[in-house]
Amino acid sequence: MAETLRRLVVVESPTKMRTVAQALGKGFEIAASAGHVRDLPTSAAEVPAKYKGQPWARTGVNVEKDFEPIYVVATGKQKVIRDIKAKLADVDELWLATDEDREGESIAWHLLQVLKPKVPVKRLVFHEITPSAISAAVDNLRDLNVDKVDAQETRRILDRLYGYEVSPVLWKKVMPKLSAGRVQSVATRMVVDRERERLAFRAADYAGITAVLDAGAQASPRRFTANLFTAGDLRIATGRDFDSVGKVAAGRLHLDVPQAEMLAEKLQDATFEVESVESKAYRRRPYEPFRTTTLQQEAGRKLGFTAQRTMKVAQGLYERGFITYMRTDSITLSATAVKAARTQAAQLFGSDSVPEKPRHYYSKVKNAQEAHEAIRPAGDSFRIPKSSGLSGDELRLYELIWKRTLASQMKDAEGLSVNVKVGATTAAPVELADVSSGETGKHHRFGFQATGRTITFLGFLAAYVASVDDGDADDKQDRIPELQAGQPLAPAELNPEGHQTQPPARYTEESLIEKLESQSIGRPSTYATIIATITARDYVFKKGRALVPTWLAFAVTQLLERHFTTLVDYAFTAEMEERLDEIEAGETSRLAVLKEFYYGPQDGVGLHQLVGELGDIDAKAISSFQLDESGIYVRVGRYGTYLEDADGRRANVDPDLPPDELTLEMARELLAQGGTAERQLGTSPDGVQIVAKDGRYGPYVTEVLGPDAPKSAKPRISSLFKSMSVDTVTLAQALELLTLPRVVGKDEAGVEITAANGRYGPYIKRGADTRSLATEEELLTITAAEALALLAAPKAARGRAGSAAAARTLGKDPQSGKSVLLKDGKYGPYVTDGEVNATLRRGDEPDEVTLQRALELLADKRAKGPSTRRRPAAKKKK
Repeated sequence: MAETLRRLVVVESPTKMRTVAQALGKGFEIAASAGHVRDLPTSAAEVPAKYKGQPWARTGVNVEKDFEPIYVVATGKQKVIRDIKAKLADVDELWLATDEDREGESIAWHLLQVLKPKVPVKRLVFHEITPSAISAAVDNLRDLNVDKVDAQETRRILDRLYGYEVSPVLWKKVMPKLSAGRVQSVATRMVVDRERERLAFRAADYAGITAVLDAGAQASPRRFTANLFTAGDLRIATGRDFDSVGKVAAGRLHLDVPQAEMLAEKLQDATFEVESVESKAYRRRPYEPFRTTTLQQEAGRKLGFTAQRTMKVAQGLYERGFITYMRTDSITLSATAVKAARTQAAQLFGSDSVPEKPRHYYSKVKNAQEAHEAIRPAGDSFRIPKSSGLSGDELRLYELIWKRTLASQMKDAEGLSVNVKVGATTAAPVELADVSSGETGKHHRFGFQATGRTITFLGFLAAYVASVDDGDADDKQDRIPELQAGQPLAPAELNPEGHQTQPPARYTEESLIEKLESQSIGRPSTYATIIATITARDYVFKKGRALVPTWLAFAVTQLLERHFTTLVDYAFTAEMEERLDEIEAGETSRLAVLKEFYYGPQDGVGLHQLVGELGDIDAKAISSFQLDESGIYVRVGRYGTYLEDADGRRANVDPDLPPDELTLEMARELLAQGGTAERQLGTSPDGVQIVAKDGRYGPYVTEVLGPDAPKSAKPRISSLFKSMSVDTVTLAQALELLTLPRVVGKDEAGVEITAANGRYGPYIKRGADTRSLATEEELLTITAAEALALLAAPKAARGRAGSAAAARTLGKDPQSGKSVLLKDGKYGPYVTDGEVNATLRRGDEPDEVTLQRALELLADKRAKGPSTRRRPAAKKKK
């Protein structure tokens, strides 16, 4: 009898190990790589000694030798590799079961390079972790897809060269520690471009009339609303008739509120009758099953999830066998899935809710990649959410996917759309003046219009209703009574209403993802990371759900547009995605793409030349933005954003103020105040004036040096204690504050002990050893003996008795059951579930943090943690 082969199966995530092991059964050893095991060096210390000193070594890519990358084992992965090698020594075959996208293929290739197996190697790929899917994958083992590896490696090298060549320019000309990225910078530009539109926008005021009309006691419903539509032959101007600078379209009558009020009064005695009724059948097809981007968008709109949180939860559902693979461009369902969805829809909503023939969907996404299915519940029969055993975020996201999948195989929704035109005739002509042109005209015939919709058959809407940013949801109904032409109506109400045109809406995470995808920029698997990056880098912050660019983003975008024009061009970035697709398809080589990007095409300029021929960049001009030709500039400095006028007056700009809300009036007011609420406190014993101000980082006191002070002299500055304010602080208190940081004393070895107020609170320091203080006031009162006693306490004590802020319990994580706490730590307030800590972000007030917000912060932190896959490259040995 033939001996059974022993096989080692390597998956990416430890979470998958148990599920995969159960599906495979006996004779298999399972191991996990926990993401990537190798990457390009992330610091100079990681560069191997033999390469140090080479001009290209800092990038980790040898551009002089066909862009050969240097790969190093990722931090903490040595033990993972040792453990896998130990298991590999006792088996007859190695199966690499990493994910089937480019990144998964790259991880498999890197494992092959570090393990150097002496046994046969195969790729095991599946798009759902169920026994049937894994069994099918075992029957269809394949070799490593080298073209896919090449495409991923090329992406990694492109991103590395872009970041490492362009970012230093930002450090020198804008601000230290900034970053540029091939897709990240283009996404930032999109958000900035939208804010530029808002800044250029000029609102227009206009008015109209909404009528509530009575169709009589026999009608159902008796009353309905209609809007003023025409005056004689002229259309009444509405919001859509104005351009971005407030100019109204030709042939429109632009009314203001006083005229609308006057007209409403005249119409009280007018004769109203139905002019026409147009009725037509309404039909709405169901939405296709989810792909990565549409899942991120709907989870954002319906559940309030960030893209990163959505992907983290989806990853867990996939690894536990609840859904299919979550990184996909596909909207196709397998025959098994179609059957499962149709069967369950018929059981839950009735057999008449399912069409006679199955529905088939085909992707319209340009260059859609990956051969797997849409995102759907796993298996050949779907688990009903309420009996799935899931809870919290996982239950909510699974239910969303489940509903959308069932709805995709259900019948169209059907109904009736109605358009009613109503005429109103006044006894005498009414004179109206066009607000824009000033021209007047007399009218006695006015038109109103009403639209309505009634759903007669729910179809797929019984299972799923999509969320929308603008417009009406699919299930919204506005009923209008049955009406006949010539039927008289009575005006129950005539309401004049003033309106104002609105600027283009800022992007939300969902709409930015939609825009990136429509422009073929980036890939679905990267969008969550891109948005998290531009937020973390202070290029974008959130105001509600809206993504608001900072002035720093304006400065960086302006520099890139002027000096790296191609690199932030939308079409160029989309073209690079096409070139990566061509590499994966075997239609072009990685080397050709990299050479073209770095050295430029024959008739163009590449990254290397752009960086090498930058010339002089006026750092001040790049970071300056004039407000309305006023001579007042917004400038981005190394320490924040400020205003400056022609007289050299300066004022700080609140970092949380959206750019389009910084009006000229506000700027003048800030400059008149010196940018801060400033209060003269008096003169120090040395004759130096002391003032208190409100600044970018809070209230503070400072010296005002006179014109005779040496050029090298710097004024002393100290933040106010939390118990103080600019209005109440005294000169005596200010002089005490200006002694900080102060030397408390010395220890027995003669080492100084200092007391200082840091970004994260008051503390004492001896060398590298620090301890927190309970209150800021102790900075001025603590003695050397007290400080030594505090330093002698164990580090875990973190200060004197009672100094640690009491933790506040926010609730329990519905998924893990762990208590979630809000604490105040060395680096500021943070939330924790005992396993993961997440610092609060700008805009998070500790007293207002909810359990929901804490769970979101923890989910984002986990998504950025060691288990998150980075995007390394792969290099094949020819």
